[in-house]
Amino acid sequence: MALTKTQKQDVVSEVSELLSASRLTVVAKYQGTGVKALQSLRREARGNGTKVKVVKNRLVIQALKDDDRFKDTDTSALQGMLLYAFNGEDEVAPAQSLHAFAKQHPTLEFVGAIDADGRFIAADDVKALAELPSKEQLRAMLVGTIAAPLSGFVNVMSGNVRGVLSVLQARADSLG
Repeated sequence: MALTKTQKQDVVSEVSELLSASRLTVVAKYQGTGVKALQSLRREARGNGTKVKVVKNRLVIQALKDDDRFKDTDTSALQGMLLYAFNGEDEVAPAQSLHAFAKQHPTLEFVGAIDADGRFIAADDVKALAELPSKEQLRAMLVGTIAAPLSGFVNVMSGNVRGVLSVLQARADSLG
């Protein structure tokens, strides 16, 4: 079904809003992926704040040209059947969502990404980004790293106190 001019303008304005709010917009080929699988991807991605949309490339290119930040963005890779994953909260989340989905559905493959400054990122770099730990995992690793010396210090100090108490207990037993 063909879109009317008004509908196209609405799609361009929606994509413009998503692009301007998104910290990273990941682009992927989805040819050969079933409708149910794409619906599943949308549901799973929504869980981490990522919005997945299938939009005509020329409408996305128009949205990019309408925004000053994205005027110089390389759009030569935006060809074929593509989907776009937007996320305004986390730079890594859209890449991770698509990467996790692609493990079960190899028909999905990265084309690249557009960052908040309008730079186009190559597919290999997006894949490397997708394999990074999430922000929550990094925070947990940081807390663990900070806590390790402290817990070691507490164990050493409690060992000394236990030793003194053992000596005192032995002395009390020998006297009593």
